[in-house]
Amino acid sequence: MKGIIGKKIGMTSIFSPDGKQTACTIIEAGPCVVTQVKSQDTDGYKALQLAFGDKKEKHATKGDINHFAKAQTAPKRFVKEFRDYSLDKNLGETVTVDIFTEGEDVEVVGTSKGKGFQGVVKRHGFSGVGEQSHGQHDRQRAPGSVGGSSYPSRVFKGMRMAGRMGGDRVKVKGLKVVKIFPEKNYILVTGSVPGHNGSIVLIQK
Repeated sequence: MKGIIGKKIGMTSIFSPDGKQTACTIIEAGPCVVTQVKSQDTDGYKALQLAFGDKKEKHATKGDINHFAKAQTAPKRFVKEFRDYSLDKNLGETVTVDIFTEGEDVEVVGTSKGKGFQGVVKRHGFSGVGEQSHGQHDRQRAPGSVGGSSYPSRVFKGMRMAGRMGGDRVKVKGLKVVKIFPEKNYILVTGSVPGHNGSIVLIQK
C-alpha cells in the first residue's frame, strides 16, 4: 500500500482533445511528514504514520508536541497510519503527491456529508405508499408496513426506516489520477469523492 492525506478543494471539469468532458475532483495532497515508523519487531505489524496540516503549539498537548518533536516537525492536525507501506521512508521524511503517477488507479476514503434525519424516500429510495386518489391522505412519502401483526409481533432487525443519513466513512474505488501539480501539491482524480469542500480525505492504492 501507498497513500497520502489530503484536503478536498472542490470539483472541476477537463476536456479531452475530442471534446469529451470528464468531471474531476481537486485534492490538495500533502506534504505529509512521517511521524512514526512501526515495525514487526517493536509493534507487531508494519505501518507508516503520516501527519498533515499545521496546528498551533498552544492547541497541542505536551504528549503531541514531544511525539512530533521526534520527527523534528511542528504539531500537526491530522494523523493517519498506513499499514504495509510500499515505500521506504524514515522518521521525519516527507511524503508528497509525487508518489502517484498520472493514469494510475487510486481509492479515496472520506466522511460523507451529513444530511440529518431523513425519511425512507430520500434515505432508501422508497417510492411511497401510492397516489393521492382513493381516499389516501399525505401518504406519498410514507414507509408503509414495517412488520407483521400477531406474528411475529415485532419488527425485524435491519428494517429500512427513517433515520440519520450521511456522516459515514465511505471508500470510493476505481478513480483515476488525471493530472498532478507538484508545485501546488494538487492532484486531480476522476469523479466525485465523499465529503464537503475542505474535508480531509485519504488517497491510497
